Amino acid sequence: MLAAIPLATLPALAQAEMARYELDASHTAIYFTVEHIGYAKTLGIFPGVEGSFDYDAETNELGEVSVTIAATSVDTFHEGRNEHVREADFLDVANHPEITFTANGGTASSDTEGTVEGELTILGETRPVTLDVTLNKAAEYPFGHKRFTLGLSMQTSVQRSEFGMTYGVENGMVGDTVDIRIETEAMRMD
Repeated sequence: MLAAIPLATLPALAQAEMARYELDASHTAIYFTVEHIGYAKTLGIFPGVEGSFDYDAETNELGEVSVTIAATSVDTFHEGRNEHVREADFLDVANHPEITFTANGGTASSDTEGTVEGELTILGETRPVTLDVTLNKAAEYPFGHKRFTLGLSMQTSVQRSEFGMTYGVENGMVGDTVDIRIETEAMRMD
């Protein structure tokens, strides 16, 4: 049957099953760790996040990913440190109130694992980033909205100096490598 379909129509058929998913803010956590003077890693979270993407659950095809993080929402569980992280030494939230991530696809390595290559923008600097993604569960939500929901775990690491955030790097006070973890539930919107 597929042999009778012109090859030019195959991309359109693959796109036909794409559904729009939105991140459930109440079940999304973006958190990071960064080394502090070599003693331990400091933990921080960004509770202010919204995002969406297109996904075909049958083919594992991903498209049009867009995530916006409110840089002002950063919380490191210490008010003095929070204020410093919001200042020009780090996130400069007065001039750069948002962090964004966009992508136009991903690569599945199995039914539950893959990567998403996209662009992360911090402090007005955009750099390529690859997220390692695990699909934890894909099913109708058992209560409440009853929508088809994806449970996802993602991780990546970035060098903050590549975004112009160099405070404390040369003297070893604050690490350059920032490990990022994301846990989310994304709801199908149609």
